[in-house]
Amino acid sequence: MIDDNGYRQNVGIVICNYNEQVLWAKRYRQHSWQFPQGGIHASETAEQAMYRELHEEIGLRCKDVRILASTRNWIRYKLPNQMIRWDTKPVCIGQKQKWFLLKLICADTDINTHSKGIPEFDGWRWVSFWYPVRQIVSFKRHVYRRVMKEFSSVVMLLHETAAAEFQADTQKKKRLNKADYTHKYTSNR
Repeated sequence: MIDDNGYRQNVGIVICNYNEQVLWAKRYRQHSWQFPQGGIHASETAEQAMYRELHEEIGLRCKDVRILASTRNWIRYKLPNQMIRWDTKPVCIGQKQKWFLLKLICADTDINTHSKGIPEFDGWRWVSFWYPVRQIVSFKRHVYRRVMKEFSSVVMLLHETAAAEFQADTQKKKRLNKADYTHKYTSNR
C-alpha cells in the first residue's frame, strides 16, 4: 500500500534473545544483512502484517514470540533516486514503517528462513544490539538508529530482569543446598 506521498506502508521486526542480542538476517543470494520487514496489505493492521511477515520470512508464529514494544510513530526513509522505479504507478519513493520489538520465546532451531517458496533470507545470526546500526545500508541508517534507540531501554530492562531472576534462582539453590547439607549432617549424627 503506497500513500499519497509515495511511501509504502511497511513493518520492521527486531527480535531479541535473553543475551541482549538481535536477530540479523542475510538477504537471499546477496551479501547484505537486515532486520526482517515487509509491506502491509490493504486489509491488515500493522500487527497482523508483522505476524504474517514473521512467518513468511523466518518461519515463526505468534506463539514463538512476545511483543515487547512498537515504535510510537511511523518512521520514514526515502530511497536513493537510482532505486526509485519511476515507470510504476503509483511511484514508491520510500518506506513508512511501524517497527516491533519481539522477544523470542521458542528455541533458536525453530527459526527457518526457508519456510515459504523463494526465501527472503538464506541465513541469520545473533548480533549485539547496536551492531545493525553500523552495518545497514546508509539510506536506512537513520531509521535503524532511531528504532534501536527507542527500543534500547526495553531491552536493557529485559536483561536486568533476567539477571535479577537468575541471581534470585542462584541464591535460592544455595539456600536449598545449604539446608539439605545441614539436614543430612545433623540427622546422621
